[in-house]
Amino acid sequence: MASILRSKKGISPILATLLLIVIAVAAIIVTYAWVMTFTSSQTGKAGQLVAISNINWSNSSKIVVDIINSGTDDAKILIVYLGTSPTTRTEQRSVSYSQPTKIVSAYGGTIQINITYSWSSGTRYYFRFLTEAGNLDHDERPS
Repeated sequence: MASILRSKKGISPILATLLLIVIAVAAIIVTYAWVMTFTSSQTGKAGQLVAISNINWSNSSKIVVDIINSGTDDAKILIVYLGTSPTTRTEQRSVSYSQPTKIVSAYGGTIQINITYSWSSGTRYYFRFLTEAGNLDHDERPS
């Protein structure tokens, strides 16, 4: 029994060093793959930076919204929602665009959206413009 306990041997220092190097390289590769996937998905979203530059309330049956894209990628407006609260916004069907492609060019491009909608002064309206990269939400009360 005593001879069995004395005959235990560990792995050699060279094999231990190689094993640690392999584990470290594998961890680096996994981390690199995750970081590259995460950054590519996030930078694609950040390429479209759309914002509302102006809302014209001069006609009581029409709202004119100017949208600007200060990002590095073109943005396409897919759907326009409008309502008197965030939960009652509905898709607007009577919408026309200054560009028929519905694309807001990158680097400061603008698009004008005409929404046929009977609005009343003093009521707060909630907008949502759905683009390929996400949503642009805005609320405003006409005076």
